[in-house]
Amino acid sequence: MELLLIRHALPVTVDNTATGEEADPRLSDLGLRQAEALADWLTDGPTAEAGIDAVYASPKARARETVAPLARRLGLEVAIEPLVTEYDEGEVEYVPMERLKAMGDPRWDQIMAGDDISDPEAFRDQVVTGMDRIIAANPGRTVAVGCHGGVVSAYLSHVLGIDSVLFYEARYTSISRVAASSSGHRTMRSVNELGHLQVAGVPLHEF
Repeated sequence: MELLLIRHALPVTVDNTATGEEADPRLSDLGLRQAEALADWLTDGPTAEAGIDAVYASPKARARETVAPLARRLGLEVAIEPLVTEYDEGEVEYVPMERLKAMGDPRWDQIMAGDDISDPEAFRDQVVTGMDRIIAANPGRTVAVGCHGGVVSAYLSHVLGIDSVLFYEARYTSISRVAASSSGHRTMRSVNELGHLQVAGVPLHEF
């Protein structure tokens, strides 16, 4: 079977410091355009002939909204896999990491150094377990998984045997493909595909 790991589109910034509620941002206007471009590409683009049999997402709004247009066009429901959620569970503030980078915010360096995750190995184990559950439920199928930059990096580090969990920067709505066999073999097929945004003329970010 084949996994299409899709990082969510551009979300809005959320600061719930005053209320203490967990930040769960929705997509920005640009993010919604990115999600539509993704759906166009995967249903009508050059790779559409392969077909997608199932669509999954993390519980986070930004992940669900990213694959919702794709699922709608395919006539599928979005299945939720809780274990492919991001490592920022419980955080009351969300700032897109690309914005942090553009602002020169020291939190960007913390993220890239892995200091933003209390237990990177536990996070990677969680992600691998979630992906394994999706794989086991979909033998011989092609499955799109809307998730997060940290999730994509963690899973690819597992597939490639890389020690660093956050070794890689997935772009908004980027597609990374992993072939998964019933015998347990995992093989990278592509990383950070962005043809859908380039063809549609949709930018990656607003800053």
